[in-house]
Amino acid sequence: MKSKPNTLQVSYTSVVLLRVMLSFIFIVASISHFINTQKTIQRLEDASMGFIGQLLGTPEIAVILSGVVMLIAGIALLIGFKTKIASIVLIAVLVPITLAVQVGQAESMGPLFKNIALLGGLIFFSINSNLNYKQ
Repeated sequence: MKSKPNTLQVSYTSVVLLRVMLSFIFIVASISHFINTQKTIQRLEDASMGFIGQLLGTPEIAVILSGVVMLIAGIALLIGFKTKIASIVLIAVLVPITLAVQVGQAESMGPLFKNIALLGGLIFFSINSNLNYKQ
């Protein structure tokens, strides 16, 4: 006899609030990548593992490309469009940024754990694409 998978009902409002609030940091960060490009590049170059940001080319390319991806995926997450895909894309951007800029920086323990928390939120949306919402 097949057992019924465990299900959890969550408030629709709580999931929407989580999704919207999570998306804002990526949208704001992407805008910062465009407005403060040189400052962002300098942070990448000064980081102990900043070489990770150069795997796709120059630091300028990494900063602009990550800004574009965060903006598009952040807006998709905000409006609930292809939430699972948007979350996976944001994970793919967040992990290298975290490794490059925050790991190995004693003064960035707060931002490191902020990114770990963001990763948790993104994992939630990437593995829970078929949530049973109750309104």
